[in-house]
Amino acid sequence: MYKRILVPSDGSESSRHALTAALGLARKFDSEVELFHVTQNQLAYYGYNEGFTNTIDPDLIKKNGEQALEFALKGIDIRDVRFSKKHVSGNPAESILDEIKREFDLVIMGTRGHSTITGAILGSVTQRVLANSFCPILVVR
Repeated sequence: MYKRILVPSDGSESSRHALTAALGLARKFDSEVELFHVTQNQLAYYGYNEGFTNTIDPDLIKKNGEQALEFALKGIDIRDVRFSKKHVSGNPAESILDEIKREFDLVIMGTRGHSTITGAILGSVTQRVLANSFCPILVVR
């Protein structure tokens, strides 16, 4: 039923729950799981601005992304599952939506459970992905 499952992770406990749910489905349906982390870069915060001089070291971005992926996996059994990890730098919602286009059948995401008002004011990556994805999304608390 599900050949490829994408699990975006921000390092939160809810994203670890999403990973656990994805691994359970992957074992049941013999699916491949990709754990995906996006490190937000300064362009994602501010947009393109040639005058912006405060840059983030690409090596630090890479190191932080690798650490976030390792933290997400800590204590979670991935045996018997076709599994991959991927880290990119950019805007989280946009990067997740771009990754979904790589032929995923299902996305399983965590949510922190902000109220509707908080979510509307702050926005949330999960809400933006839900609103713009053509792929089924399972949201895990």
